[in-house]
Amino acid sequence: MSHVTSNQPTGTPTWVELDVPVAEAERAKEFYEALFGWEFAVGSPQAGQYTVCLLRGHAVGGLRPVTTETTRGHWRVYIATDDCDSTAKRVLDAGGTLIESPAEVGDRGRAALVVDPVGAEFGLWQGRGRTGSEIVNEPGSLVRNDLTTPDPATARAFYPAVFDYTLDGEGGLPGTDFTFLRRPDGHEVGGIMGMPQGSPSVWGTCFEVADADAAAARAVAAGGTAGTPSDTVYVRLAEITDPLGNTFVVGARPGAGED
Repeated sequence: MSHVTSNQPTGTPTWVELDVPVAEAERAKEFYEALFGWEFAVGSPQAGQYTVCLLRGHAVGGLRPVTTETTRGHWRVYIATDDCDSTAKRVLDAGGTLIESPAEVGDRGRAALVVDPVGAEFGLWQGRGRTGSEIVNEPGSLVRNDLTTPDPATARAFYPAVFDYTLDGEGGLPGTDFTFLRRPDGHEVGGIMGMPQGSPSVWGTCFEVADADAAAARAVAAGGTAGTPSDTVYVRLAEITDPLGNTFVVGARPGAGED
């Protein structure tokens, strides 16, 4: 497990949030409470009643209210930066675009929303009052983000240009086009997975659980759907779709025990 008490180094996935139609907010909270045991707190009025997801009283993600009745289909990842404006400029210089320019988020930090050259959206987060997720790498919290795209070569050029990542092609996944992304200090922060042409480019989110099979069963009981859990060389995974149509993955480490 890991408790985060200061800003993560630049290039580290540091926060996840879900766009939730206002009318569906209670439904979303009921589902994620049943799945992960989360509790919820309303953020500052300046954030438009943004809801913070809590694990044992610590922030692990957010529900962002939107007026549209449609959802993005997945959780949004924010990547840490020491200078949101400078990193946003690097995004543009490397061929990305801005959806939302850098702006203050109350006293919590400075954020921007961007799209990379392969069409995957992500956020930038320069933490102040909120560092990002306060618990990671334990059941009920963020454990990993990976980019899947039919154009991995373009992605492999873009992300090192923006975050100074180094690339490690030894993914340990035979028969796949997978590249680890590492910060300049060598710490692995995610990866890029090549997918067939026609697949969407998206940053996926994996939440850790103690038991992937039990988590899949809870998701179905709470109104979502779940794929059949399967083993990889690293974890046992299950793909979950919440009642609003958002897809993500849960993963249990070998020997993690029962939920």
